[in-house]
Amino acid sequence: MSKVIIGQDAVIESLIICLLAGGHALVEGVPGLGKTLLVKSLAQATDMEFRRVQFTPDLMPSDIVGTEILEEDSVTRQRVFRFQRGPVFTQVLLADEINRAPPKTQSALLEAMQERSVTFAGQTHRLPQPFFVLATQNPIEQAGTYPLPEAQLDRFLLRDIEIGEHLLRYATRLVRATRPQDSMVASVKKHVGWGAGPRAGQALVLAAKARALMHGRLAATRDDIGAMLLPVLAHRVLRNFEAEADGVAIADILLALHSEIRVD
Repeated sequence: MSKVIIGQDAVIESLIICLLAGGHALVEGVPGLGKTLLVKSLAQATDMEFRRVQFTPDLMPSDIVGTEILEEDSVTRQRVFRFQRGPVFTQVLLADEINRAPPKTQSALLEAMQERSVTFAGQTHRLPQPFFVLATQNPIEQAGTYPLPEAQLDRFLLRDIEIGEHLLRYATRLVRATRPQDSMVASVKKHVGWGAGPRAGQALVLAAKARALMHGRLAATRDDIGAMLLPVLAHRVLRNFEAEADGVAIADILLALHSEIRVD
């Protein structure tokens, strides 16, 4: 993939880690940076089916999940409803500019991302396995966009590799320390409005395990957790108004957190 997408080795590694860990990825970037080509290349390299959905303000949930169509049986001449599957029935789904669609449409992806299935007209339909969603959003344009709800942001991650109990406690402390009411880190108390939830700890451990596997190791280390801290927590930790006024980035807060929290 690095021969097709030049200069994006870190992004490629993060996507592969996310895929190995069974998660989903959210990529922020302006148009024209090759995000679609990146996902297509990932699907081709792993021999998986790929589909793309361009999210727009008028996109409906049925445009993603599917809908029922009325058909006439050629033999009995009876009219019956048949479920027509939508683009979500694939292995690699690119949700392009996901924040341009209204919340009702965004939420159509929630069940698919978490349960690997969709429900329509009371019937549950299983999705192909593996199922990987890569969503993109433009961080610059705000007009005509709908911010992703926290519940959906938490569905993005970004098997068994060993990880020590001390590292599990370390990951738990890192996540807990992102919450202003629980944290002893000055930067968090001053600049964070909302910290990461419990699912973030699970995602951090899974990502660290996947990174260890990618680097040919059968056990995750503190360095793996540190390397995945920003990709896993950056979209789960929300800055307050003071941080925005002071120009303090999420990366700065997480770096301060990483430097102050120690392994047992």
